[in-house]
Amino acid sequence: MPVDEVIVSNTSPLLNLALIDRLDCVERQFSSVEVPEQVWAELMAGEDAVPELERYHDRGVIESVSVAETDLFREFLRELDLGEAAALAYAIEVDADLCLLDEREARAGATRHDLDRTGVIGILLRGARNGEGDLRDELDSLRADGFWIGEDLYQRVLESGSAFDS
Repeated sequence: MPVDEVIVSNTSPLLNLALIDRLDCVERQFSSVEVPEQVWAELMAGEDAVPELERYHDRGVIESVSVAETDLFREFLRELDLGEAAALAYAIEVDADLCLLDEREARAGATRHDLDRTGVIGILLRGARNGEGDLRDELDSLRADGFWIGEDLYQRVLESGSAFDS
C-alpha cells in the first residue's frame, strides 16, 4: 500500500530501478514521487529506460515539479550536479518526508539539513520486507548495470534482507 507522504527523488534511484525493471517498488511504496524538472530532464536525456520512466510519469507515479534557483539551490550547485542540487533544495523547501538519493555527497547534504533519505538499495529492502522480488537478483542486476555496491554492503544488505524471507 503506498504511503501518502512527500517523496522527492534525484535521478539515480529512479533510473536504476527502471534499469532493473523495479519501478513498481516506487508505485507500491509511495503514492507518488516528485522530481525537479532538472531531474526529469536528466532521466529523459539517457537512452536507457526512458519508455518505462515515461509510463510511470504518465500514470502520475513520478511527477515533475518546477524548482526555483534560490540561494540554497545555488549553494548546493557548488558541490553537487544540477539534479542533485535541485532535488535537495526542493526537498528542503517542501519539507519532504523522504528524499531518494544514492550519491555520497548528496546524501551528506541531506543529512546536514536533517532530511530523511534512502536510495535504491533502501527501496529494494523495503520491497523485500513486503515479500516483493528477489533481493540477491536485484542487487546483482544493479551491479550488472554499473551500480557500484561494495562487497561488505552487498553482504550486509543480503543478511538484513534475509530476515524478511519466508
